[in-house]
Amino acid sequence: MKKLLLFISILSMSIANAQDINDALRYSNDNIKGTARFRAMSGAFGALGGDISSLQINPAASAVFLNSSASLTIGADRIYNEAIYNGIQQDESEKNLNFNQIGAVFVFNNTASGPINKVTFGMAYDQTADNADQFFVSGQSNNSIDQYFLTEAQGLPLDLLTVQNNESVSGLYRYLGQNESYSAQQAFLGFESLIIESDNPDDPNSTAYSSNVASGTFDQDFTYETTGLNGKFSFNGAMQINDKFFLGANISTHFISFDRFTNFREQNQNTGSFINDISFSNKLSTTGAGISFQLGGIAKVSKMVRVGASYQSPTWYNINEETTQRVVTISDTDGRFVVAPDIINVYPEYELRTPGKATGSIALLFGKKGLLSFDYSYKDYSSIKFSSDNRVDYREQNNEISNMLQGASTARLGGEMRHHNWSFRGGMFLEQSPYKNDQILGERKGFSLGTGYNFGKIRLDVAYDYSEQEREEQFYPGSAFQNSAQINSYRNNITVSLNLKI
Repeated sequence: MKKLLLFISILSMSIANAQDINDALRYSNDNIKGTARFRAMSGAFGALGGDISSLQINPAASAVFLNSSASLTIGADRIYNEAIYNGIQQDESEKNLNFNQIGAVFVFNNTASGPINKVTFGMAYDQTADNADQFFVSGQSNNSIDQYFLTEAQGLPLDLLTVQNNESVSGLYRYLGQNESYSAQQAFLGFESLIIESDNPDDPNSTAYSSNVASGTFDQDFTYETTGLNGKFSFNGAMQINDKFFLGANISTHFISFDRFTNFREQNQNTGSFINDISFSNKLSTTGAGISFQLGGIAKVSKMVRVGASYQSPTWYNINEETTQRVVTISDTDGRFVVAPDIINVYPEYELRTPGKATGSIALLFGKKGLLSFDYSYKDYSSIKFSSDNRVDYREQNNEISNMLQGASTARLGGEMRHHNWSFRGGMFLEQSPYKNDQILGERKGFSLGTGYNFGKIRLDVAYDYSEQEREEQFYPGSAFQNSAQINSYRNNITVSLNLKI
């Protein structure tokens, strides 16, 4: 019977998805790493030009350039995590060296009469996220991970989770993913590793299960590691009109590269417990590609004041995900049990629409002495949507997004002071939480400092920036096992840029 259903599943591919609100937010944050000058002023460039990363905030900024220019940027990141689990703190740090940015703007002045003073074209690569992160927690809890597997199993017939004589563990695991659901796979892992057992083992139609882990106290630890980065390639066009107005547009292509490994381990010596040690590991690999556009304008209100406005469209992503899983259990009386299906779950490609963003900006220019700039942005995270062309239903995830997320504002303030060939810069920023409950993810805030020296055709810039944010990290979001850790993240970055007039 299962072989017949497997043949049908090749046509229907009724795989349940594992995407959740964390995936939606991870790819909706578009934090331009940018040049050292850009970072030293906390990215407050919506009414300015003269820096290639300013094109990513307002595409009209390229028309502010006086000369054709190019820039190249590298950055060294350090993330420091304080992870707290049931009162016990563990600290982890991660260091990375990244190629942040490369780009160029080409300026074509109009020597003929007419309202258009110049036309500019630009192209740039910008890293939008560094996905490297890690933490480790350990502590004691009265909640066992057995509830994760037990809840998924209740209601499923025993026959569905039992490896038959003509089947293998890998074959049944694959069958459940193709024909039943991701939840059924989790139930099978728990059943095959003896974490749970049937209440009526002689009845193949039985749908009730119990845990082989006795209640009590559990020693637990959780390892979390992620790698990868997100970025985008932008193509820009802009113009200056009547010496006072600047208009521009970008078309951008985006890419995602994200890998995550987690391992949860639990040990107990509780009276009556058949399973005394559980290790549950998961690997996720995500790739994606998307497209977006930007429109923007800058106006010279006076010699001293400039204002800007820009709109960044949603990014429309196509995303692919793969997962692998492994469970190892130990019984003090019966030994070790390993369930390693060696199956890669390849999920149907899905679409993700991230929220658009509107930005308003104002800048005060003090001649050659310096400037002060402020940006305000708004993004409605509740508008994020999952969808699929593969008959996968995302109504539950989309309703969760609408109910839990909100519109969020970001404020950025930056300044620059010049003395001869030297420039001295500073800035600060504050991003509201996208969650209605900011205990899940708190506001992100930070500051920046930097300097630069102009050699004439070449300018060298250096910046330091710092940010911090708190979050609650659920080990298995949306499951019956609700245990989580509190993570306090601190990021430090040093950026170096080389700018060249061409």
